[in-house]
Amino acid sequence: MSAEYGADQIQILEGLEAVRKRPGMYIGSTSSRGLHHLVYEIVDNSIDEALAGYCSEITVTIHGDNSITVVDNGRGIPVGINAKAGIPAVEVVFTILHAGGKFGGGGYKVSGGLHGVGASVVNALSEWLEVEIYNQGKIYKQRYERGHVCYKLEVSGNCDPKLTGTKVTFLPDKEIFEDTVYDFDTLKQRLREMAFLTKNIKINLIDERPEEDKIRTFHYEGGIKEFVTYLNKGKTALYPDIIYCEGEKDGVLVEVAMQHNDAYTEGSYSFVNNITTPEGGTHLTGFKNALTKTFNDYARANKLIKEGESLSGDDIREGLTAIISIKIGEPQFEGQTKQKLGNSEARGAVERVVSDQLEIYLEQHPQVAKIILEKSIMAQRAREAARKARDLTRRKSALDGLSLPGKLADCSDKDPSKCEIYIVEGDSAGGSAKTARSRATQAILPLRGKILNVEKARLDRIYGNAEIKAMITAFGTGIHEDFDITKLRYHKIIIMTDADVDGAHIATLLLTFLYRFMPELIKQGYVYLATPPLYKLERNKKVWYAYSDEQLANILNEVGRDQNNKIQRYKGLGEMDAEQLWETTMDPEKRILKRVTMDDAQSSEIDVTFTTLMGDQVEPRREFIEENAERVRNLDI
Repeated sequence: MSAEYGADQIQILEGLEAVRKRPGMYIGSTSSRGLHHLVYEIVDNSIDEALAGYCSEITVTIHGDNSITVVDNGRGIPVGINAKAGIPAVEVVFTILHAGGKFGGGGYKVSGGLHGVGASVVNALSEWLEVEIYNQGKIYKQRYERGHVCYKLEVSGNCDPKLTGTKVTFLPDKEIFEDTVYDFDTLKQRLREMAFLTKNIKINLIDERPEEDKIRTFHYEGGIKEFVTYLNKGKTALYPDIIYCEGEKDGVLVEVAMQHNDAYTEGSYSFVNNITTPEGGTHLTGFKNALTKTFNDYARANKLIKEGESLSGDDIREGLTAIISIKIGEPQFEGQTKQKLGNSEARGAVERVVSDQLEIYLEQHPQVAKIILEKSIMAQRAREAARKARDLTRRKSALDGLSLPGKLADCSDKDPSKCEIYIVEGDSAGGSAKTARSRATQAILPLRGKILNVEKARLDRIYGNAEIKAMITAFGTGIHEDFDITKLRYHKIIIMTDADVDGAHIATLLLTFLYRFMPELIKQGYVYLATPPLYKLERNKKVWYAYSDEQLANILNEVGRDQNNKIQRYKGLGEMDAEQLWETTMDPEKRILKRVTMDDAQSSEIDVTFTTLMGDQVEPRREFIEENAERVRNLDI
């Protein structure tokens, strides 16, 4: 902690001009995702102070006008004159792109904000931004508007000499962003994750908007061990311990926590300097190599598998929840989005630390080792059965010329970009949909009842399920390691279920299957939910459809509320004839489709949600329902 952090540690690389012209290059997009990214960029700077050992508390506040304040109790951005720029270092940080204390090794040993664009990009994309720095009993202040300095850095007041830190307040620019309303839950999820990854940091989130008025505090002394417990809360752990490995090798700090549960899907999440790496990289490869080798060596040495046999990494990781978190001085990411780590030394460091410590743990806990390996052997058998079923399907397909499911009413156009498939619940609705559809571009696949809950099933059962096989064959992409998105036969996969609780459950089962086995379909925006109407209002031979209670009320206000109104509440798609179904739900000119999207950065939270809703544990599901009850609309009673 003796490294200097003064004005001359802030290095200038280039100017700000391009940010407002091409914001997507710097924050990914100007949608809601980019809007929230502004907050993460500022919070990342505070987290860097925590990683360096100087910050213990961060507070993020959403104000009534959707401006944001981030306050930390770190050292405060330097206020002295930067020798190279001739202006205060804080002004350099907020007005010059690629300037920060993260280049040259003097300011921070490790840092999440590799490219040093965070503060200046947030400034450039805000209507206004104000920074206050508390240092040596003085409060320094400067304001910017759309990246331009309003006045020179000034001393605006005095403070307790012991008080240090930085306060940044900004208002996102409506000229740049499609929507400038912040979502509390989105920020909550990311800040919770940051708190898990930084032991002992306390992060407060305050929402001052009148309709919200919420406060959450995240503080985890156990760090990533508590993260694993949180991710496993909807599952049954196979053993009580969280296996924890920690060490340093070749300048790489390695921290790994893991625990197996009774589910059949793996949840391994990797981070570099607290930045999520959804596409993994060398650190994740090192972890997987260590796990596979160590468990196989132990299994052979203890005669749990035969000499010459081996378990695959997939078998060993079935039902595993793991956090792999490393800190490294010079991370090499693929692009500013930091999706994948490329440092070769990270692989060796993680592999060595995990191998050495896991080997000792297994020797000291033979009962836990036996439980994990018994599950792995069962997974191997199921995988072999699934492979045989898959091979049989492939052979049949080759002989039959890729025979499509018999109940599929396919469309005549063969251009996937023009084609869409409706996954419809029930034969009666399927019949109406087949009659209603545009035969050239709309395919219909009716499903009988509720499909298998893949959250509770192994691969062999999934491949043996007729409804799931029909979907896999119809889509054409295959699943898991066979998945190939270039073979997708429809660029719109539309889930069309009844507008009731059963319909919502069926839609959730379908989304669970797609998320677990074909997540790329969701990531690339090919999955949609149809929106059938809730009400039909008939008056003097005129018809209106309402998709919500509010819309019905508006229609009634327009046409008048009297005995001439005939209101029908639709309980299911089967109540509509083909013409009504086309007019309300299937006509591309009039229908309402909701695109299902997912953000890689929130994959751990998405996993928790699916496990909570579709897993075996009742208590987490009850808590989820209680927490979200106020959002429920149109619940059938």
